[in-house]
Amino acid sequence: MSGHVDKTGGLPAFRTADVDVRDPYPLYRRYREQDPVHRSGDDWYLFRHDDVARVLTSRHYGRGALPARLPEEHHHLRRMAGNWMVFMDPPAHTRVRALVAKSFTPRIVEGLRPRIQELAAGLVAGLAEDIATSGSADLVGRFAAPFPILVISELLGVRREDRPWFRARAVDLQQATSSRVGRRSDGFAVADAAARELGAYFRTELAGRRAGRSPNATDLIAGMLRSEENLPLGDDVLVGTCVHLLTAGHETTTNLLAKGLLALLAHPEQQALVRSRPEVLPGAVEELVRYDSPVQMINRWAGEDDEIGGRSVARGTKVTLVLGSANRDPDHFPDPDRLDVGRDARRHSGFGMGIHYCVGAPLARAEAEIGLAELLRGLPGIALADRGADGSEPLRYAQDLVFHGPERMLLTSRLKPWG
Repeated sequence: MSGHVDKTGGLPAFRTADVDVRDPYPLYRRYREQDPVHRSGDDWYLFRHDDVARVLTSRHYGRGALPARLPEEHHHLRRMAGNWMVFMDPPAHTRVRALVAKSFTPRIVEGLRPRIQELAAGLVAGLAEDIATSGSADLVGRFAAPFPILVISELLGVRREDRPWFRARAVDLQQATSSRVGRRSDGFAVADAAARELGAYFRTELAGRRAGRSPNATDLIAGMLRSEENLPLGDDVLVGTCVHLLTAGHETTTNLLAKGLLALLAHPEQQALVRSRPEVLPGAVEELVRYDSPVQMINRWAGEDDEIGGRSVARGTKVTLVLGSANRDPDHFPDPDRLDVGRDARRHSGFGMGIHYCVGAPLARAEAEIGLAELLRGLPGIALADRGADGSEPLRYAQDLVFHGPERMLLTSRLKPWG
């Protein structure tokens, strides 16, 4: 690391560009131990669990309205993101969250489990066939990325024939991610076009359902329309919410599945425990989220002057909460760098806390439990490949420290013949 030295903490100013995305945890530990409330330029970074939890649950810190980083000329993207509840504060956030929360209750998710398992089993069968034919296959491209898209498509009532297009637009929209170091030079334009096309798609869906052309009266869109009769929010909010559910549940669950399996492959004794005792999977998912969080950082803005860890945080200042560090804080998780699927990890901050706690957490948990169970069941000899067919490394991380995970993860089987 190099750059400006923060005179109060004595460490170089923290920059995401300096972090090794393959293993950010040693650097987090350094800041957590030496300068846990760290100033970098005009911003603050929090590395301890207690400080992160305090800000997440405080009414004095908010998300703000629209991220200023979105270029003004990309108005489709700005209009879309401006109607995502993740960027809202009360009372707007409260109204929109209430609109969708009814569709993510544990009871409803439990009813979806048979269909989620069917989708997972089909993808695992295809992955197994690819490995048997070619010797290796990409977990991300063949399973971890398409699986949550298929699930959210079912929930939203997206037609089967539209789903490949749907997934492609979701991937394009990710080009707007502020932390994406590897963003294309035209990334914002690509994301703006995806926002325009997804907006048009869902506006057509809303119009059709209002005209009585609903293919499924029980899907999430139909449910939102019924709820909106008592609390009108407008089509911009409904469309933005549909797209937000698509994006929020896509990349995060993809990373949870990929990094969860990667952690189990790196810890054979923990993998063996999960294989032999499937009933530990719910707790194992919590530990996998804690151990290697799919979302490593989130931002809040101070609504008033505050003091954290003896440091003065001025009103209007951006505060970055390093969830990946908070979840490795030894004051809350003994021996935090050790994966232990039997640990009670429910106090982790991987799904957030407070009013912005992930509304889709019950669905994400179900997808992770079912997805990992099917991978372990359907791929008994699973292992990380040594090399790609072209000699490339089998594991490649996306250059993104916020939505953190592999963009490619080649798997093979150590069982010969397959299965």
